Amino acid sequence: MSPKKPDPAPRKPAATGKAATGKASPARKTPTASRSAATGQATPGSAKAAAESGASRTGASRTATGRTTTGRATSGRRGRAKARSGPGASDLLGLLILVVTGSLAACGWIRQQDAAPGGDTPGTGAAPVPAGGTVTIRFLDVGQGDAILIRSPEGKTALVDGGRSAERLSAQLEKHGVTRLDLMIASHADADHIAGLVPAAALKPRVFINNGLGGTTQTWERLVRALQAADATFTKASNQTVNLGSVKLRVIAPPPGMPDDQNLNSVGLAVQFGEFRALLTGDSETEETEGWLAQERADLRGPFQLYKSIHHGASNGDSAAWLANVRPENVVISVGENSYGHPTSQALRLYRQTGARVYRTDRHGTVTFEGRADGTYTADTER
Repeated sequence: MSPKKPDPAPRKPAATGKAATGKASPARKTPTASRSAATGQATPGSAKAAAESGASRTGASRTATGRTTTGRATSGRRGRAKARSGPGASDLLGLLILVVTGSLAACGWIRQQDAAPGGDTPGTGAAPVPAGGTVTIRFLDVGQGDAILIRSPEGKTALVDGGRSAERLSAQLEKHGVTRLDLMIASHADADHIAGLVPAAALKPRVFINNGLGGTTQTWERLVRALQAADATFTKASNQTVNLGSVKLRVIAPPPGMPDDQNLNSVGLAVQFGEFRALLTGDSETEETEGWLAQERADLRGPFQLYKSIHHGASNGDSAAWLANVRPENVVISVGENSYGHPTSQALRLYRQTGARVYRTDRHGTVTFEGRADGTYTADTER
C-alpha cells in the first residue's frame, strides 16, 4: 500500500500533495573537447509534432489526484540477454547502422562527437532557448519497463524506450496527443524496452538510435520491419548530440570494452535545456557505469535535477560512486508488477542517502517534469 506522505528529503522540502518544485545549482560549464570529430549541425526537420494535451502550464501545477510517494521492496535481479551466435539479419542491420550514421552527421541534425574524457556537450545549431518555454519529460506508466517521452518547447518529440506492452504505450501516446515522433531511441533491445516501440514506429520517427547490437527476438525483428516501413534512418549511438528544437540531447555511447551484453551496452541520454538537466541510462549495470566514470565525462557529471533509476531499481544498477558523480535531485523509478524485486531495498537506500525525492510509476502513475531554462522545474504525478 502506498504511504500517504513521501519520505523526507534532507536537501529540499517534502511534497505535500502538490507538485514538487525546485531549482538546482547551475550545471557547471564544461571544457571544449580536445578531440572533436564534428561533421555538421542543424535543427531537426520541419515535420511538426502535435502538442501534448495539457503540456502548457505555469507555476507549480498538479493533476487532480497527484501526490508524491516513495516505497521499498525486496531485493532481486533480472537476467541478462542471451548472446548472439552466428551472423543473421540483426548483424546485417548493424552494418547498415554503421553506414548511415555518417550521413546523418553530414546532413546536420545529428552532430558527431568524439568521446574524449571531459568533452563538452555541443549545442551549436540548436534553436535559441525561448523565454518562458519548458521541456516536458514524461515517464509513462507502462508497467514493468521504461518509456520516456520528451517534448521541446517547439513541439518536437523524442521517445526513449517503449515498455513491454504495445497496447499500453499506444494508449499513453494517444492520451498525450502525440501524432508524430521526431526521434526514437532504444537504450537496448530487451523486450521491456522495445515492444511498445513497434506500434510507435507508425508515428514515423525520422531517426532511430540504438546501441548497434541487434536483438535476437521476434520483437526486435518486428521493430526493425516497422521502422523500415516508416522510412526511419538507423544510426548507432556514438556520443552525438541531437538538437530537438532548443533542447540538446547528448547520446551517451557505451564505454569501450563492454561484453556483448544488452544491459552492459545500454545507451545513455543527457538532456539539457538551459540550466535544466536530466539523465537517462537504461538498464546499465555497475560495470558500464564504472567504465563511464573512468572516462571522467563532463556530460555525466552532476548535478542533475532529474534522473531515471538504472534498471528499474535493481541491485546491480546504481552505486554510491555513480550517484555521487550524478548528484540527482529527483529520481524516477520506471517499474511495474514484477518478480525481480524491483525496486530493491538497496537501491532505495542509496537514493535516500543522496537526499533525492523518489517517484515510482507503479505508485504514482505517469510522472511528468517540466524544466525551465533557469533550472527550475515542476513535477506532477498522475495519482
